[in-house]
Amino acid sequence: MRKNNLTILSLFSLLLCYSMTMDAQKQFTLKAPDGKLQANITIGKTIEYSVSHAGDLMLDKSPLSMTLVGGTTLGLEPKLSGSSTKTVNQIIDAPVYKRSKVIDNYNELTLRFKGDYNIIFRAYNDGIAYRFVSISKKPFIVENEQAEYNFPADHKAFIAYTNRSENTPIEKQYMNSFEQPYHNISLSEWNKKRLGISPLVVEGANGKKICIAEADLMNYPGMFLYPGDKANSLKGVFAPYPKDTRQGGHNELQILVDTREPYIAKFDAGTSFPWRTIIVAEKDSELADSDMIFKLATPSQGDYSWVKPGKVAWEWWNDWNLYNVDFKTGVNNETYKYYIDFASKYGIEYVILDEGWAVNKKADLFQVVPEINLPELSAYAQSKNVDLILWAGYHAFDRDLERVCKHYSEMGIKGFKVDFMDRDDQIMVDFHRRAAEMGAKYKVLIDFHGTYKPTGLQRTYPNVINFEGVNGLEQLKWSGPELDQVTYDVTMPFIRQVAGPVDYTQGAMRNATKGNYRSVYSETMSQGTRCRQLAEYIIFESPINMLCDSPSNYMAEPECTEFIAKVPTVWDNTISLDGQIGKYIAIARQKGNEWYVGTLTNWDARKMEIDLSFLGEGNFKGEVFKDGANAHRAARDYKKETIDIPANKKLPVSMAPGGGYVIQITKK
Repeated sequence: MRKNNLTILSLFSLLLCYSMTMDAQKQFTLKAPDGKLQANITIGKTIEYSVSHAGDLMLDKSPLSMTLVGGTTLGLEPKLSGSSTKTVNQIIDAPVYKRSKVIDNYNELTLRFKGDYNIIFRAYNDGIAYRFVSISKKPFIVENEQAEYNFPADHKAFIAYTNRSENTPIEKQYMNSFEQPYHNISLSEWNKKRLGISPLVVEGANGKKICIAEADLMNYPGMFLYPGDKANSLKGVFAPYPKDTRQGGHNELQILVDTREPYIAKFDAGTSFPWRTIIVAEKDSELADSDMIFKLATPSQGDYSWVKPGKVAWEWWNDWNLYNVDFKTGVNNETYKYYIDFASKYGIEYVILDEGWAVNKKADLFQVVPEINLPELSAYAQSKNVDLILWAGYHAFDRDLERVCKHYSEMGIKGFKVDFMDRDDQIMVDFHRRAAEMGAKYKVLIDFHGTYKPTGLQRTYPNVINFEGVNGLEQLKWSGPELDQVTYDVTMPFIRQVAGPVDYTQGAMRNATKGNYRSVYSETMSQGTRCRQLAEYIIFESPINMLCDSPSNYMAEPECTEFIAKVPTVWDNTISLDGQIGKYIAIARQKGNEWYVGTLTNWDARKMEIDLSFLGEGNFKGEVFKDGANAHRAARDYKKETIDIPANKKLPVSMAPGGGYVIQITKK
């Protein structure tokens, strides 16, 4: 009898101990479908999570919370009221993307807490994501969010700072162009006078990479990054809500923030906050083909079959610089009719009227300069099977958003390139959503230039056809040789392009070696070879892709121009073949029965072998553009040839310093 009492007492003690442990600290493990990647979530006085991949610790215990004005902190002394899990395995249709079908397979854990909020974790084979969800029915204000990333060691990272100088106070760095090159340095070497922009890649154990990004940013400030309070740590930093603003900046087209509130966002009721994503890649090449941000975005609603991707003949980069014409070139109808004729000849879908068609410094898109007759130009373009896109400064567009979209869509204008936002606080992020929504209402495309990186808005509103937030080719109009664009070109696809498409604006016909490059504003040249420019149409994702150079230069180079004009801008499939951040990249993309393969190298000449086994059985031929024998000294030198694909599907590729290679493959 005494023995039985002891047994019962022991069992009771064990149950009590377990109960106390569970009350003090609850633990959850969420694994990816393939079992390699997992998140371990601990709920105690705070909420922490860590991420491991096949036994390698990628992210050490990292806390997360959200502080509301009034003293409440979601995630501090949390009271768990329930949890649930589910598995999703579906196919997403993606007509305006790098593949037409996206596999969306993940395991999800929802944690419900007293206090009207949930936290959702998802585990994909290539990453972990979490988001806060408020179910409050009352207005609330977010004072700040704790998004920490604690790494197990002082890893190296690829860091892009804001483009404000280190002498600019941190609180003044929120307004910037989001266009900066990368520094490959240790976390401990971060310049603490500078904010960093996301996405950001950290080098982890065994050559693996961790990409920190965010998705589904709809009505909340974007995330900057900055060293955390612990060693080997980063933390999210968010632009406070604007308080006092004024019109100014570039040609009076911006809204400048003079003072900010002591909080970052406000809401009338509950909302879903952005996803915080930790993408893990075993090989660098996997980052160049991530779908994580697209998968996490809010799905589109409605019919977007009218959205037409394509190419754009563009005048600003080449400075309206035509030759062998009998009229004075510039912002006038004769010049634009010439661009339209060029586009029509080569089957290019669009011509853009960049800054200059509206009266300067008025921020009024209904004041058109007298040299431009837009109804006449629109009618002329339509007669040539070409459509027009108009450049619009941010304030000029936003101040009369619906009237502008309605008026110009009725005129036949098919899109707007909106520029000089240069912020990602809550007000500006909400503008992007409103602009996308209004564009969809009037069936016009929106190209967000002068803006932050994409976070999936292009899935929610497929008429959002492109984003800048990239150190693109336009930088070469004014930058000296200190800007290493060639190295950036083989770095950005693994980092910035993880977030989504890039308005990089390639296609230069004036090409320069490293020693010959110089900035010439009106007759701009690129760094690297001619074939590099061709390959960028395959490597860079850009559903609406510009031809940056002059029609006169393109018509002098018909082989290259015909290739550029026919390269698709959206794809049925994409395969990232090989690559190493900052050194080289190789990507294959499929459209119908054809495959396009592009490669880029840094300033090192490079020989490599590309595995084309994805082609499957059969005999194939390829149309090749490759660096010429003298491309190392004359960057425009290239050779075009037709080859048979080797039976073993192993293709040797050779590139000059700063070079590229392109092959268009068809079945015999």
